[in-house]
Amino acid sequence: MIKILIAEDQELIRQSLQIILGAEKDIEVIDAVENGTEVIRSVRKEKPDVILMDIRMPEMDGVICTQIIKENYPQIKIVILTTFDDDEYVFNALKYGASGYLLKGISSKELSGAIRKVYQGTAMINEDIASKVVKLFSKMAQYNITIQVNEQQISELKKSELQLISLVGSGMSNKEIAKKMSLSEGTVRNNLSIVLSKLDLRDRTQLAIWAVQTGTVNKFFGDEE
Repeated sequence: MIKILIAEDQELIRQSLQIILGAEKDIEVIDAVENGTEVIRSVRKEKPDVILMDIRMPEMDGVICTQIIKENYPQIKIVILTTFDDDEYVFNALKYGASGYLLKGISSKELSGAIRKVYQGTAMINEDIASKVVKLFSKMAQYNITIQVNEQQISELKKSELQLISLVGSGMSNKEIAKKMSLSEGTVRNNLSIVLSKLDLRDRTQLAIWAVQTGTVNKFFGDEE
C-alpha cells in the first residue's frame, strides 16, 4: 500500500484528490493538509511514502517545503502538482529533490499511474514541460550548480552505461530509454541505480546535470541503436 499525503490549499481540489486517490486499491491517503507548515507536521507523525505537493500555498510554499522534507526525509518521494509551469518553480522543485512535476490538467488515471512510478523510483515529468526541464538542466549546469565526479569513477563506466547517462541527460523517461536501448523498464531502473552508485550521485537530477556539464549528452547520445 502506497501511503499518500496531499498538500493543497484549495479545499475543493484537496477533497477531490482524496476521493480520486482513495478509490485506488493500492493507494491510501493518510492525510490532506492546506499548507507547507502542516505538511511538515504531518510528515513527522504519518511518515508518508509520497507527498502530492501544490506549489502555491500559504505560510510555506511547495518549493521550500520540498527542500525541508528532502533534507530531513530523503526517502520520501515528492510529486509537484500545479497549474503553473513557471520556469523558476520547475527549476527549484527539481533542484531540491522533487521526483515528479505534473500539471493539474492530467487525468485521474495518469495521476495514480505517476504516483506508482514515482514510488518505484521513476522520475515523472509532465510531457508539456519535459523540453523545458532539459533546458533548465543546461541552465543549472552553466551557472550555480556543479556536480563533481572523479576520473576513477568515470573510467569504470561501461559504454552502455555512458549511453544511459546521455539519455537521462537528454530528458528521456525510463520508458523512452528502454525503447531506445531495447531493454525492459525494470532493467533500465536497475542499470540507473548501478550508475548512480558508481558515480556516487544522489539521484537522477544530479546525473542529468553532470551529463550536460561534461558533454556526455552530446558525445554518446544515439551512439548505439
